Amino acid sequence: MTILDEAIPISRECTWVGRHDPEAALQCNAYLLMDGDHAVVFDCGSLPDFPVVMRKIIDCISPHQILAVVASHHDPDVCGSLAVFEDIVGRDDFQIVAHSRTLRLLSHLGLRGAPYAVDEHDLRWTFPSGRELRFVPTPYLHAPGAIVTHDPTSGAMFTGDLFGAFFPSDWTLVADERHPDAMKAWHQAYMPSGAILRPALNRLAALAPVRLLPQHGSVLEGPKIAEAFAYLGALPCGVDLEPAEDP
Repeated sequence: MTILDEAIPISRECTWVGRHDPEAALQCNAYLLMDGDHAVVFDCGSLPDFPVVMRKIIDCISPHQILAVVASHHDPDVCGSLAVFEDIVGRDDFQIVAHSRTLRLLSHLGLRGAPYAVDEHDLRWTFPSGRELRFVPTPYLHAPGAIVTHDPTSGAMFTGDLFGAFFPSDWTLVADERHPDAMKAWHQAYMPSGAILRPALNRLAALAPVRLLPQHGSVLEGPKIAEAFAYLGALPCGVDLEPAEDP
């Protein structure tokens, strides 16, 4: 067993509870954010990931302490396990927090949790303590209902597919010098264009995050945050890479 087989604290309140698959080029990250006796999970993962993700959560807290799952978008690697996840949590007031465009698609998963559309709640969700999570819509990056979550209390930013990366081997939870190149392949394959990407990056950078926690790739801290914003801001992606049509 390696350290990646365990829940890994990222900060005093945030823990990585994802599943590391050494055979995969694309690692899927799930995060647990604690606020006192309550918790929120970000992007709870696919059905194959569920046993590992839930075991790691149980190593940290009782699942009944989880008030909500935030789904950054509707992809199966983000929320394919939601139906079994909410069964284990077992709360009548459990919420599924996402954009209404995402919730419209998640309704096909047979979920019982209460849908909480961030775009209908002033782009905010509040813990019982009064601590707020704030949401930034990032439409078409790469889903119509994509959102980024900012926790102003800690400065953490849960970025979904933005700042994600492919790692063919030797993935690390915290970003190293390889991360810009690893982000290049992911964003060029999955983000629609630089013209859509750059304004979203500017909105996120204005919030001055102290930590970026993407659903793929590695956690970005310190100087690597500004480096990542600058790198992606200059990156052609999606249709930018398509050959020009003949007139």
